[in-house]
Amino acid sequence: MAITQEDVLKALSYVEEPDLGQDLVTLNMIEDVQINGKAVSFTVVLTTPACPLKELIHNACVRAIHTMVDKDADVEIKMTSRVTTMRQNRDILPGVRNIIAIASGKGGVGKSTVTANLAIALAKTGAKVGLVDADISGPSMPLMFGVEDARPHVFRTPDGRNQIQPIEAHGVKIMSIGFLAPAESAIVWRGPMASSALKQFITEVDWGELDYLLLDMPPGTSDIHLTMVQTVPVTGSVIVTTPQKVALADAEKGLQMFRLPQINVPVLGIVENMAWFTPAELPDHKYFIFGQGGGTSLAEKHQVPLLGQIPLVQSIRENGDQGTPAILETGTPAAAVFGQLAEELARQVSIRNAIAPKTNIVEMNS
Repeated sequence: MAITQEDVLKALSYVEEPDLGQDLVTLNMIEDVQINGKAVSFTVVLTTPACPLKELIHNACVRAIHTMVDKDADVEIKMTSRVTTMRQNRDILPGVRNIIAIASGKGGVGKSTVTANLAIALAKTGAKVGLVDADISGPSMPLMFGVEDARPHVFRTPDGRNQIQPIEAHGVKIMSIGFLAPAESAIVWRGPMASSALKQFITEVDWGELDYLLLDMPPGTSDIHLTMVQTVPVTGSVIVTTPQKVALADAEKGLQMFRLPQINVPVLGIVENMAWFTPAELPDHKYFIFGQGGGTSLAEKHQVPLLGQIPLVQSIRENGDQGTPAILETGTPAAAVFGQLAEELARQVSIRNAIAPKTNIVEMNS
């Protein structure tokens, strides 16, 4: 009996997307079904190019066709992706699908290092990624990306508006106050000036089409954070901490800020940085010099995912100082852990977009 498109779609309706809990047909993830005799081909549209379950879904589709349609079918599957979004009617950043705030309760926990490596890791999967260095008084992204001397240029759009062209490095579009001020100069601005600069970076930069725009937030909770949520609806936030109690106490404050009823930004998960120390000459050893399990406990307490644990490795620091983040050294343990972190973050964004209501711009009375 000849294979039909209906046979193929019926079989694939029994293949579930593990994270979203629905079948691929219901989720409109199956496209371009082609049948030629016993040759069956179709496209699976994943929710992110960083999907860690790609092979699992591929194998489940092949198994469904062989089990329910024809055991001798020659199955060819093209795996592609279309990053999901909850941002509708996007007046600001119309081409940006997801905006993610990377925050910490205190300084010194390596938040910017994590953000830089995470941005590049997402870009390496094929995603379109942008990064706003929102730490106005302590910008570090120009140094970490090796573009300290770069200067963005301003151009006029057809409708007469001035737009800033972001700097691009390692596949990531970047905007930072560090591009606009000498590296050795201190930026001493009151809150309204810093907030105005952040708003410009969001609204007056030509970001184009992006799957993920990461915002590297300053430590703590401040005017900058309020400006961000009052300017754009944020898809979700990530909290970076280290294992020791003093960092965890401040990280908890940062997490609770996003959960305030008037802000209400979903917390996508916790990243525990400097989780343990591994010396280069003893790669199998772990020394918990800042304590152990703090990030795990924080995630469990607030019922959010632990996105990843980043070891304290000398090369991560060295690569950041040299403008070549650790993720660029393929095959190393550091690159592997940042790659896994990117996959897990992309996964949590997809889950959030599937099950949680959209985030609205925050309106607060001054």
